[in-house]
Amino acid sequence: MTAERGGAGAWPAVRAAVGQARFAQALALIAIGLAFSTETIVALMGWPGLLAALGGLIVLAGFSLVARWPAVEWYGILPLTILVFVAWCAASVIWSNTTWLSAGRVAYLVAFGVLGVYIALMRDTIQIVRAFGDVMRVLLGVSLALEVLSGILLDLPIAFLGIKGDLASLGPIQGIFGTRNMLGFVALIALLTFIVEWRTKISQRGKAVGSMTLAGLCLILAGSPTTWAALVAALVALAALYGLRRADPPSRWRWQIALLAAGVVALVAAWLLRIRIIELIDARAEFDVRLEVWREASRYLASNPLQGWGFVGEWPSELAPYTWIEQMTGRAHASALSAFIDAYFQVGVIGLILFGGLIGVALVRSWLLASSRRSPVYLWPALMLVVIAVTSVTESFALVEGGWMLLVVCAVKAARDMSWRDALSRPAPAAPSSERLG
Repeated sequence: MTAERGGAGAWPAVRAAVGQARFAQALALIAIGLAFSTETIVALMGWPGLLAALGGLIVLAGFSLVARWPAVEWYGILPLTILVFVAWCAASVIWSNTTWLSAGRVAYLVAFGVLGVYIALMRDTIQIVRAFGDVMRVLLGVSLALEVLSGILLDLPIAFLGIKGDLASLGPIQGIFGTRNMLGFVALIALLTFIVEWRTKISQRGKAVGSMTLAGLCLILAGSPTTWAALVAALVALAALYGLRRADPPSRWRWQIALLAAGVVALVAAWLLRIRIIELIDARAEFDVRLEVWREASRYLASNPLQGWGFVGEWPSELAPYTWIEQMTGRAHASALSAFIDAYFQVGVIGLILFGGLIGVALVRSWLLASSRRSPVYLWPALMLVVIAVTSVTESFALVEGGWMLLVVCAVKAARDMSWRDALSRPAPAAPSSERLG
C-alpha cells in the first residue's frame, strides 16, 4: 500500500515538472536540434541512437501535452492538408512492394511531424523564432569550427562526418549536414530567422549582426546553386511583404492581385529562360544530374502513376526500383532531388497534389497573415514556406526530418491563426501579447 501511495504521489510532481514552460522550451530546442543534425547523430551513435533519442522526445512531448492538457486549445489543431497527406502516405503501405520498410518510414515521418505539432502548440511564434535562432547559431557555429579544424588546422577530411576539408580553397563546405546543399538550406533559413529576430528585437544588434554574418558566411562557403535561387525568391518575397504591410488596408487586395500576376509572369519567364539562368548561377552540372534522375524515375512512374511505389522517404538504395535508377545514372541517390518529384514517385499523382496543396495552402495563409498583421514575427512562417516551396523543386528536404518538421510547424501556426473552421464557428482569437511587437 505504501508503494502504491508513493507511486500515486509521484505523478503530481512529474506533472508539475513536465508541465512547466521551461520544460516545453527545452524540449523544443532539443527537438529542433535533433531534426537538423540527424546526419551527425547517425555518424556518432548509429540509427539505434537516433531512433532512441527520437522515441524519448516523443514520450516526453506526450507527458508534456498531458500535463498541460487543460491549457491547450485543441480545436482545429491540425490543418486538414497535413492530415490527408500523412494519411495517404500511410495508405501507400498497402500497395508498396516494401511493406515493412514503408510502414517504418511513415512512422518516422509521423514522429517528426508530431514534434513539429508539439512545438507549434506549446510555443508562440516569437518563441519558435527564438528557438530556431538559438539552434541554428549552434549548428552553424559547430559546422564552421569543424571545417576550420579539418581544412586549415589539420588539412585532413573528417570522413565519418562527411567533411571534406575544402575550406582552405573557399569551399564548397558541408559542415555537419552531409552535403553542401543541406548546409546551404540550413544557412538560408538561419539567415532569415536572424533577420526576423533583429526586426522583432529578440536579439540585440551585436548578436544579430554576428548571427547574420555567420549564416551569410556559411551560405557563401556552401556554394549551393539551389540555395541561391531560394535566397533570391526569399528576398523578393521579403521586399513584397515589406511593401504590402505599408499599403492601405482597403487597397491591399489590389496589390496582392498585382503581385500574384507578377509572380505568374516571373515563373513563366524563369521557365522560358531556365537554361540561361542555370548558366548564370553555374548550376549546369547539378541540373544535368537532376534531369538524369528525373528522366530515369519517369520510366517507372508509368506502372504506378496514380498511387506511386509506396512512401519510403529517403531512398533505400538496395531495393528496387531505386537501385535500378542508381544503376542507370551511375551514382548513389538518397532522393529524387526534388520533393515534388519524390512525392509523385512515392505516392503518385494523388500524393503530389496533396503535398503541393499542403505547401500552397500554408503559404497562402502565412502570406496573408504576414501582410496584414503588425508584428514582424509573422514574416517568419511566410519566408520559411517560400524557401521550402522553392527548394522543393530541386531538393527533397521538405519530406524528411528537419525540413518536414519546419513545414509542419509553419503550416500549423498559419492554420491556427487563419483557419476557415474558426471563421465558420467563432471569431479568431486575439494574438498573444508576446507577438504584438511593433
